[in-house]
Amino acid sequence: MSTTTASHSDAGDGQLQRTIDWRGAFWVASGVPALVLFSIGGIAGTTGNIAFLIWTASIILGLIQSFTYAEIAGLFPSKSGGASVYGATAWLRYSKFIAPLSVWCNWLAWTPVLSLGCSIAAAYILNALAPIPGFTETSPEVLQYMAANVGTSAADAVTALTAAATPAIRTWTLYHGTLGPVSFSLNSVFFIGVILMLITFAIQHRGILGTANVQKYIGLIVIVPMLIVGIVPIITGQINWDNYSPLVPLAAAYSPEPGAWNVAGWTLAFGGMFIAAWSAYAFETAICYTSEFKNPGRDTVRAIFYSGLLCLALYTLVPFTFQGVLGLNGMLATPIVDGSGVAEAMARMVGGAGFITSIMVMLMILALMLSIMTAMAGSSRTLYQGSVDGWLPKFLSHVNSHGAPTRAMWTDLIFNVFLLAVAAADATSFFFVLSVSNCGYIIFNFLNLNAGWIHRIDNGHIHRPWKAPTILIAVGAMLSYVNAMFMGAGAKVWNPWALYAGFIAAALIIPVFCYRHYIQDGGKFPPHMLDDLGITQEDLKNRKAGILPYLTLIAGVAVVLLANWFFVI
Repeated sequence: MSTTTASHSDAGDGQLQRTIDWRGAFWVASGVPALVLFSIGGIAGTTGNIAFLIWTASIILGLIQSFTYAEIAGLFPSKSGGASVYGATAWLRYSKFIAPLSVWCNWLAWTPVLSLGCSIAAAYILNALAPIPGFTETSPEVLQYMAANVGTSAADAVTALTAAATPAIRTWTLYHGTLGPVSFSLNSVFFIGVILMLITFAIQHRGILGTANVQKYIGLIVIVPMLIVGIVPIITGQINWDNYSPLVPLAAAYSPEPGAWNVAGWTLAFGGMFIAAWSAYAFETAICYTSEFKNPGRDTVRAIFYSGLLCLALYTLVPFTFQGVLGLNGMLATPIVDGSGVAEAMARMVGGAGFITSIMVMLMILALMLSIMTAMAGSSRTLYQGSVDGWLPKFLSHVNSHGAPTRAMWTDLIFNVFLLAVAAADATSFFFVLSVSNCGYIIFNFLNLNAGWIHRIDNGHIHRPWKAPTILIAVGAMLSYVNAMFMGAGAKVWNPWALYAGFIAAALIIPVFCYRHYIQDGGKFPPHMLDDLGITQEDLKNRKAGILPYLTLIAGVAVVLLANWFFVI
């Protein structure tokens, strides 16, 4: 196709520019392994000794699913925005409203990485600059306090001294309140997080080539230490093999008592699989940049597969050694569950202390910044392509002279300032944002895994630069229902309202799409939307798959609702 070898777009021509190959996309996606840091403590706290298996199983499922994404991405060499954009076109023949749901839910899943990552990074920065003192019952200060306050217990003395010595910035807040099932706070974590977001925006403003070049070096600085953390404890014999048994879920979340493989145990396990999917499947962002590849036919499949192999290594090694060294009680510690103590724990795993710990904290902040940049690059292009194709408001299709979709980036940033206020409040609010976001991700995942076989039926005649084995397309379709079960059963583990809030958030696309399609475009899609497929809008009336897509949707909803009813804690 002519688009496959298109020359670079002129600066300022209103289009993304073909400036990178698969290596550039690989480095932009290199922030995905750092997503394990977002929920490694939360998953350990809810699933216990099976946590390492949760991560391993999740990344394997993600790799299998990536074959479907790689094939459908090759059908659209002139589009960016990721698998949701490519899959949405498959559903367009069957419903105008299902198609934009795919794009919206993908963005809804990716964009909170900015706020969640910035909240964790801000907590690391606060820990480094204004640490909370670590008194113990044998500390001299505690003994002096008990002597001066006769009758005070050691535990009460530790609490009183810790409160008195904690830097004011750790407890300061400009304003806080509640919003439905969550809290929000304009505290120090919030304001540091906003600064980190603006730094990310400044880097992204230079376009995809500049972003890839920056992330190449940050990626190397971050990935190598993560590999060291994953390998060194095994080599040095720090792994305690007793930390992997008994191989059963917890009896209750965040409680060290082992449970059993009963309904409650499976519910916690599925809750772990649900949240792990948000991180482990995310390397599919490597195909968000198809219209910015110099050679889309070659670069697309290489980008997603090499990114997947990197994630396979890190998502299996890091959780395995993390659990083997810390053990269940260590993983249930509050600083691990909320993410603020992960860097210090990893430093201890490689025998570090003092200066090494400070270096590890800095590397973890860089890792989080890397994931934030990955998220802004991918999610902003989803908004951009959604606008170009007629799903989202027109103003999002603007790009600057560097080929960066700046209005989409501003939209990302403003939306995440709001989410950051929620995520910065407490761990409950953090995981609520994460679980609602992941409901969107599972909906996108379901639609796009089934888009693989729908494209095969309706657009089977179109050349595919890379074609997945048919068996993997079929397995991917079956996994869409497995993921739907994870959502129905597991979302409640993180918040009782998460599933319903996720449905409401997904439904917000309906008024947004109606505004664009019926008010801005007069009920017609942009003529260029279907150029890659070589068809016209009149051809959309030819539905070769018949009622199968509709039956697929009905079955998917049924699986979610039945799983939600059957699996209880």
